[in-house]
Amino acid sequence: MDYFRSKKQPEILDPTSPDFLKRKATPASQAPQQMSPQGDLAPSSIFDKVEQRKKPDRAKDARSQPLASARDPAVLAAALDPDPAYRRRWQRRQIIRDVHNRGQLTKAQRIARTERESLCKSQFFKTSVKKLMPLARQIAGKPIEDAIIQMRFSKKRVAKDVKKHLEYARDEAVVKRGMGLGLIRSGAGAPKATGESGQPNQQLPGMVVEDKKGKRRYVTDTSSMYVDEAWVGRGTYGRDYDIRARGRANILRPPETSITVRLKEEATRIRLMDEREQKRQRKKVWTALPDRPVTAQRQYCLW
Repeated sequence: MDYFRSKKQPEILDPTSPDFLKRKATPASQAPQQMSPQGDLAPSSIFDKVEQRKKPDRAKDARSQPLASARDPAVLAAALDPDPAYRRRWQRRQIIRDVHNRGQLTKAQRIARTERESLCKSQFFKTSVKKLMPLARQIAGKPIEDAIIQMRFSKKRVAKDVKKHLEYARDEAVVKRGMGLGLIRSGAGAPKATGESGQPNQQLPGMVVEDKKGKRRYVTDTSSMYVDEAWVGRGTYGRDYDIRARGRANILRPPETSITVRLKEEATRIRLMDEREQKRQRKKVWTALPDRPVTAQRQYCLW
């Protein structure tokens, strides 16, 4: 009880007394600010007279400023040429190689300059190598559109992810490598059903192409893409729990696997077909050995 008695009790004053009126009065500095009239914006509002505000003329300010000084080559060399000694050694090796080759390009260099290809690796899918390998074998060697259709109607759960990756790889090859644009560059475009005169257009000239497995396809556009190779890669293992009875749990290790596809144009398949045909023609005709008796054969060694 002494604790509550020690507290200072608020003093109750008579409202009619002068002391009460003095305490109730507030100084001018603490007087409430004048409120804005109802329906109007405050003077500090950002929406006050937005239309009347003068927009800065950035073009005029840029013209009034002096021209920036020229770029310093020494500063740019730190990023463009960080190791000049290594660059000079590399250039020397390239010149020596060109002199040894007498300025002629190798077969790999000629192919890289005339043909296009695109390599695209997917993210890791929550599946195993055993389940993803059949899909990789299924799409290998097929045109990109046929491979997408195969994944669209496949019953495998991971086929949906493979289909998305094939579509992404196709779009990336078109944008980054310029693949699949042969008809657009030539101005032919997609063949229409009828021409301007109402007559059906003639079919684009094509050819029968044989792949390395011996299967033949009819190709009308040499720049169309196909899946040359498709392989899978094993990723890391996750961690999951299988809750069992009596407070026990089994630790599961769900695998992760990625798929990589290499896209090429039909012009590459035509070149490979021609090379196989030339090799087949250069092959000598096999003839059986003549039927003559074998001589100079002894039962025992001479040494």
